[in-house]
Amino acid sequence: MLIAEASEKFDLSQDTLRYYERIGLIPRVNRNKSGIRDYTEEDCKWVEFIKCMRGVGLPVEVLIEYVALFQQGDETKEARKELLVEQLEQLRTRMEDMKNVLLRLDDKINRYEQTIAAREKTLNRSLD
Repeated sequence: MLIAEASEKFDLSQDTLRYYERIGLIPRVNRNKSGIRDYTEEDCKWVEFIKCMRGVGLPVEVLIEYVALFQQGDETKEARKELLVEQLEQLRTRMEDMKNVLLRLDDKINRYEQTIAAREKTLNRSLD
């Protein structure tokens, strides 16, 4: 699959895909005889993985480290797992923080709605 197709498939610009490869966020993509990037199914899995991880806020540096460890081979499986477990715990903490913020926002919005409803009721009485 050419870079334009990968770009469309993953809703990422071609520049972003090139950047991801250049900084080591995804492994090097093979090129065809003309020197044009030719994304394999495996390359697409990497793009999908990185997009997913970035979508929930995992740091670029951590993902670059993960890809580098992966490229070093099976002897890094434990290190990769530890890195992912650490990120999972951080993500769980952030999700709990977000849940608390959601509850606070819901409460605040409900109080505004109650205040507005009370004012409308008062206005309606004064108009009668």
